[in-house]
Amino acid sequence: MAVSSLSMSLASSTLPKKLNVPNNQSSSTRVTAFLPQNSRDITHDEGNCKRRPILLGVGALALSLFPASPLFAEEIPQNYTAFVDAEDGYSYYYPSDWRDFDFRGHDSAFKDRYLQLQNVRLSFIPTVKKDVHDLGPMEEVVSHLVKHVYSAPTQLPTVFDMQERTIDGKNYYTFEYVLTSPNFSRAAFATIAVGNGRYYTLIVGANERRWRRVRNQLKVVADSFRLLDI
Repeated sequence: MAVSSLSMSLASSTLPKKLNVPNNQSSSTRVTAFLPQNSRDITHDEGNCKRRPILLGVGALALSLFPASPLFAEEIPQNYTAFVDAEDGYSYYYPSDWRDFDFRGHDSAFKDRYLQLQNVRLSFIPTVKKDVHDLGPMEEVVSHLVKHVYSAPTQLPTVFDMQERTIDGKNYYTFEYVLTSPNFSRAAFATIAVGNGRYYTLIVGANERRWRRVRNQLKVVADSFRLLDI
């Protein structure tokens, strides 16, 4: 149902809180809006209430719904789409030709249409901590995650780079790592942050053999992750 056929007040009360905003020349123009036709447009995975994102191009309507989101204050990079989850308090960019898929235990995930191991996924868990600094020094936190959380016993973990960023008063750790197995290796970026009573983890990666070709593209995804106040 096109939003132009509805009054602004009706649209504002009906629009979903998970949005996909495609790249365009201006982040507030040339976007088409769609609304769910019925409750079946929102699905729930057992044990992990996951709502499928519904494509929404928003123009001025999105600006009125999410005035605090940095995604609507800047132009979305060429060939990327912005995913905004106002209900769960986060946003990030992903390549526009990727499609969403269900990744167990994750709140959202997108993957390359042809290379399934080339993907981004985001998860979060409750925490009483207020900031990523509360987890500990970046070097210790990253080393522990890569060696003891992300890798399996048969994998050799290697960390290549760590970065700390502060954006709008919120702190993020982003790091690059490789997990090497006897027959397979995977490289990835991870960005972690704490806010809204949650510990968020975004991981975007690919087969190591393709890493040189896609590294810069995937770094944009890792660096785009933002916390939204909820």
